[in-house]
Amino acid sequence: MFPSFTGSTRPKRQVNLSGRNNNPFAALPGSRTSSSPQTAQNALAQAQHERMLRQQERERPPAATKIQKTWRGHKGRKQAKVIWRQEWDNREGWESRGPSETRGSLSQLAAPAAYASEDECFGSLRLLVQFASLRNELDIQRLDRFTTRYLQSLQMQPCGYPANVWTYPLLRLAKLSLATLSAKRTPPLSTCTVDNLIALLNVVATAIPRQLASYSHQYFRTLAEAGIGRRCSNSPSIESAALALLQPTSDRTEQCYEGFVSEFLATPDLPAVFGGLEGFGRGIRYHTLADVLNKVLSPSSHDDILQLKSRESLLWLLAYFIYFRRLAYSDQQKSTDSPDVQYVKIVSRLISFLADDIGSRIEVSNRLPSSGSSISTPAASPVEPLPSFVSSEILTLINQQNVSSLLANFDVVPASSEGVSGTPSEASALASYALTLLRAFPRRGDEIRMWLFRGSTARGSSQASHAAEPLPAIKYFYQVASKSKIYQMISKDPRETVSMLRPDKPQIRENKPSYSIADESRDQQWRVILLFLELYTFVLKIMDDEEFLAGTSAYNDQWSWTRKSALPLDQVKELTSFLKNLSFSMYWNASEIAGIEAAEVKTSLAEYFGGNKAAQNEYRQDEGSAKLQEMSIAGVSGMTLVYMKGLVTGVLRMVYERDSRRKFLPRDHWLMTKYFEMDRFISAVVEEEEHRHQIQESYESYEADGNSQGGGDVDMDDDDDDDDGLALIGNSHVQQVRRAERLKRQQRKTSRRKQLESVAPRLEILQNMPFFIPFATRVQIFRHFVALDQHRRRGTSDPDMWRFAQMNSAAGDISKHRAKVRREHIFEDAYAQFYDLGEGLKEPIQIRFVDKFDTIEEGIDGGGVTKEFLTSVTNEAFGAVNGMEALFIENDQHLLYPNPSAVEERKATLQQAMYKEGSLDWNENIRDLLRRYEFLGRIIGKCLYEGILVDIHFAPFFLLKWALTGGSGSATKESGYRANLNDLRDLDEGLYEGLLQLKNYPGDVEDFSLNFAVTDTIRTSPTETKQITHELRPSGVSISVTNENRLVYISYMARHRLQIQPHLQTSAFLRGLGTIISPSWLSMFNQSELQTLVGGASSEISVSDLRANTQYGGLYAIGDDGAEHPCVQMFWKVLQSLEDSDRKKVLKFVTSTPRAPLLGFGNLNPKFSIRDSGSDQTRLPSTSTCVNLLKLPVYREEKVLRERLLYSVNAGAGFNLS
Repeated sequence: MFPSFTGSTRPKRQVNLSGRNNNPFAALPGSRTSSSPQTAQNALAQAQHERMLRQQERERPPAATKIQKTWRGHKGRKQAKVIWRQEWDNREGWESRGPSETRGSLSQLAAPAAYASEDECFGSLRLLVQFASLRNELDIQRLDRFTTRYLQSLQMQPCGYPANVWTYPLLRLAKLSLATLSAKRTPPLSTCTVDNLIALLNVVATAIPRQLASYSHQYFRTLAEAGIGRRCSNSPSIESAALALLQPTSDRTEQCYEGFVSEFLATPDLPAVFGGLEGFGRGIRYHTLADVLNKVLSPSSHDDILQLKSRESLLWLLAYFIYFRRLAYSDQQKSTDSPDVQYVKIVSRLISFLADDIGSRIEVSNRLPSSGSSISTPAASPVEPLPSFVSSEILTLINQQNVSSLLANFDVVPASSEGVSGTPSEASALASYALTLLRAFPRRGDEIRMWLFRGSTARGSSQASHAAEPLPAIKYFYQVASKSKIYQMISKDPRETVSMLRPDKPQIRENKPSYSIADESRDQQWRVILLFLELYTFVLKIMDDEEFLAGTSAYNDQWSWTRKSALPLDQVKELTSFLKNLSFSMYWNASEIAGIEAAEVKTSLAEYFGGNKAAQNEYRQDEGSAKLQEMSIAGVSGMTLVYMKGLVTGVLRMVYERDSRRKFLPRDHWLMTKYFEMDRFISAVVEEEEHRHQIQESYESYEADGNSQGGGDVDMDDDDDDDDGLALIGNSHVQQVRRAERLKRQQRKTSRRKQLESVAPRLEILQNMPFFIPFATRVQIFRHFVALDQHRRRGTSDPDMWRFAQMNSAAGDISKHRAKVRREHIFEDAYAQFYDLGEGLKEPIQIRFVDKFDTIEEGIDGGGVTKEFLTSVTNEAFGAVNGMEALFIENDQHLLYPNPSAVEERKATLQQAMYKEGSLDWNENIRDLLRRYEFLGRIIGKCLYEGILVDIHFAPFFLLKWALTGGSGSATKESGYRANLNDLRDLDEGLYEGLLQLKNYPGDVEDFSLNFAVTDTIRTSPTETKQITHELRPSGVSISVTNENRLVYISYMARHRLQIQPHLQTSAFLRGLGTIISPSWLSMFNQSELQTLVGGASSEISVSDLRANTQYGGLYAIGDDGAEHPCVQMFWKVLQSLEDSDRKKVLKFVTSTPRAPLLGFGNLNPKFSIRDSGSDQTRLPSTSTCVNLLKLPVYREEKVLRERLLYSVNAGAGFNLS
């Protein structure tokens, strides 16, 4: 059974021929089996070990000799120093008691007195610098004694000891003094000793400034530490010592200033130490300081400057430099408000590092409560306010004359200059300076832009016929920008944008990109382009259409500065081509461009629980890194790709709006269809919308999970400014947690935005630059989006199938979608029964009309969504019939917009009714008014959702707000409406003309006695009015309107009328509209296109299209032969012969709107229908507008049909004629 069994129980012997010992314990020390047979590998290791031992034997004697030599040298020097100390003590009058330093004390020496001769002094100096050691306390006392006697000797010998033999010993003495002052010792040096040593440094710096320049960094660092530590009793002596090294002129003067800049001027709070800096300012040479500072801050040191110096040190350095510059020019005729090129470069460079710190800390200073407040204290705030000296000096930069005169010393780039070689560095310096000011002071951005806009060059272009005239800033920067390589390359091909925005070597180190010469040249060009766009944005807001179109007119000296700043239309066309290509590539290639962005910063536990200062500083750095996760454009902190998208998109849309009002660009100029596959563009966009919705749902589910775990409600779209009011509330731990949560929310929002950009480039383009795509294509996309949303919500687009599914579902409840509406109170009943539906208003609704006796009317409902109900609600609400409160009012062109006084009028009514302001009843009444606006927005959204046209016309500026609610996908600056002077014409023609005259008034506008306040008139009753005054800016009543600030006044007035006054009403309406129609869908259209969506196309009625999409019923139904009834053929013949105005009357008679659907009558819902209504020849045609049905009697003659039809459509009646 076991054939292999031999009967032996002993294990079989194994023979190992490899030479390796398989025993794992054989190699252990002491193992009996460690003596394994010698192998080739073991032999090699043994040979190496023996070779190493022989080498060590050879190296041991030389090493021992070297050690002995070093020791003998050390011992000899030590003995020599003992002898020298003894000799020095003897020379100083102290009898030595032996070599031991402990046998005597310098306290036994006689009182210090001046040296009798130069030789005596030199001998003591030479001995002292040879043996003195910082580790020997007695040597420090010897140094103090020599310093005292030496200074006394110099008082007796004012000219000093100028012999060259003194140079090296004095230099060693200075080094010894600097080391003594810098050393940390316990106890510290006495004040008298510090005073002596600083006085000694002053003397040495005066005697040998050139030699001491090599140690300027240590020199000024030591002086700064002595001053800040209050170790010196005489601070002017430190000032004298510092100036002693700076004032002499030599080939190493700049080296001295480098140490002064890097060490001394980086020291905080010097004015408090020295009682002001006027002495320094008078003693230094400003131009040398500027040259050195410019060298220190050169682009090549971009990576290192923040590693060498903290941001706090750079803040003080900036403040000191501004102060020294003002002081340097204070006694000269040249105004300090006209910055020179070098000053502009240095300040812009420093502010570019510090923009975030300056902006946030100045805001904190402004938000800090008074000293008696119990809310918080500055110490509890994680962001400290700026020191008063730094704040005051930095605020001097925000000066009208300072900014306006920036271009005063610059000439225009010659017309023959070769722009391809790069942007001039002077223009780039100006642009960098202005951009950093805008970045650091965002709340004063409009003022800075206005001041810069009012500036001009010293003289115009030599090629201009008006060469003596100054060139406006906007034209100067366009000339420079248009000649740049970036501008010319992108204008030709949008694909160049990627290479122009990405650095050559995308290396990221500590959230700071590496820098190269190519990057700097490219950044110089981008700075000029970005500043031009900033200025042009401001100009477009204050420039009316007449001034905008006057750019091609002949030059006139009497023109206003705004008109002189208008670009010629051919340049505007070139600019739009550049902006189109740039914006297209930034969205289409967003993921490729953003591929070099820095990684997101992770949140650490220290940010939640760290209470010490280091943790707070670390947290602030992480928060700043999170805000700057994207690369900075043009090397300016904060000018990120997101910022650039918003800026470029904003300018492009503003020019497009002008072209929409008054065409000045060629037809199809805005289209970019050649870069898309238009045959599958719609399907691709719909697919991107599905992906976007999936991403949105994933983030919403993530937020819901976080909230369920105690995170609270978090809106990822909330703006960061919403937390400003909470910044100073709570203890430091609460503030840390709150700020950490905000940081996490910002990171998630950034992550979501990047995902959307990568998966939906077409959708991003449609939302931000919709005019790149034809209007008809966008309308089809809109209808696809609606159908997709219907299928997502209902599972079907058929109302009857949804209603049937709800009735057969256990959770289904369609009672909320049914309403009984009185004819006399349609809006009120609809509001009462449908407001609580919210987003549910998207679903099919059923309406039953009742008369005043509550009798249900008979009629066709059309299957669910009743068109007549929606049109009746809009007609009643927008027309304010039946004594309703006027929610909307008309302008001079009978175009509707929200009543800007509605809220104030409601408040006045409540005051008359004796309601207490702020009470529950008061607030509920105000909320009820706003809910009505919101519900009206839902009704308009419902009409758009269902494709129902209503005969309502809105003001263009109001429609523009619809279009600008959905551009927040990337271009955040497009998420809100920007009021401008031209939109004011659509609101109040008289006010527009008045402000236009004010802007162009040649005299002194103070003659009008205007101030920054406006008086609004509201109606408190049908016969009474009331006036309310609002300030356009803080303390506006006391600020007069002058020639200098009238542009700001015009801008503020337009903002008040168009944006601030109707803000609550408009926001409520748009909130309701956005509940039904996604804001991103609305952003695909401009204001005129939105009006077309609401009311239909204004083109001529196409009878052939209407005929091809008409349904017939009753006697008129088409039989098997396919032929139309003779009366129907007669109707189409009559309709074809009518004027277009009469055709529109017929269309309105049947469908309640005179306009055709956007994509033709095939999209009319319900379909246009005709059925018979008897054969009585005297009977008039009638309609059922709820189903777009024309009830046409069977007429036998064409003449009778024409007469009866025209009579009916002009009578203005429908159903009651039946």
